[in-house]
Amino acid sequence: MSKGKWRLKVKRDFSAAHQLRNYGGKCENMHGHNFGVEVEVEGNRLDDKVEILMDFKELKKEVDEVLEGLDHKHLNELEFFVKRNPSSENIAFYIYSCLAERLAGRDVKLVSASVSETDSSTATYSEL
Repeated sequence: MSKGKWRLKVKRDFSAAHQLRNYGGKCENMHGHNFGVEVEVEGNRLDDKVEILMDFKELKKEVDEVLEGLDHKHLNELEFFVKRNPSSENIAFYIYSCLAERLAGRDVKLVSASVSETDSSTATYSEL
């Protein structure tokens, strides 16, 4: 068997409004984004029967359930962001933290969670 690892990546999205406190510019005003989300997991063992690391459908379901709490919300009003700015960096951290709990006990390890406000601007959080 291989000595390497496999990585799976899924892309999802959600829409939300936020205001960046102490920003000193237009982004202090409430505004919205169609945020892009990319999540990556890795593992070194494939399922014996199907020979997959994790079903993409199951990974998408887990991510979607985390994003349900953010979608079409004013992020500043959510408990997690009352004292933290709802920046792309902190949103990536939030998604990573929630998803790490949901994936605990599985044969995959969460590698990273990335959040994009636009196609050219992405923030990534990882603990590897």
